[in-house]
Amino acid sequence: MRASGHDGMIFSMRRSFPSPLASAQAPVAFTLPVRIYWEDTDAGGIVFYANYLKFFERARTEWLRGLGVGQQTLHERSGGMFVVSEAALKYHRPARLDDELAVTVRLQHTGQASLLLAQEALLCGQQLCCEASIRIGWIDAARMKPARIPPDVLRLVCP
Repeated sequence: MRASGHDGMIFSMRRSFPSPLASAQAPVAFTLPVRIYWEDTDAGGIVFYANYLKFFERARTEWLRGLGVGQQTLHERSGGMFVVSEAALKYHRPARLDDELAVTVRLQHTGQASLLLAQEALLCGQQLCCEASIRIGWIDAARMKPARIPPDVLRLVCP
């Protein structure tokens, strides 16, 4: 299923979910602790489904920062940036107010213009709440067109 966003960009929504758990041999590269606040919950008292995307974004940003890839500096230096080009999520159990999640990032595949990442939100670091397969693509920010990931960035994310 394809849908057009308000800015004309095309979004792809998959009907089947490619489980990141299937690639269990790839080690967890990064874990970010996330505490659940009132602002993260819905009227039912559980984490609003779209907020997992925010948690995953924060974890990816901190993963890259930990590798020495500050996104603002990278954008200013190279004229490019990472954008989410594909996202598939599967929800398993709810998280609630005051819970602490461990949000993980694991690199699954590296291409010349994109990275495929497996991400999980784990309650108490063990119980799976949400899993995602996220593809981030590199674009030339001025033209908003796909481009090759700079070699120095690839060397950092693929040791």
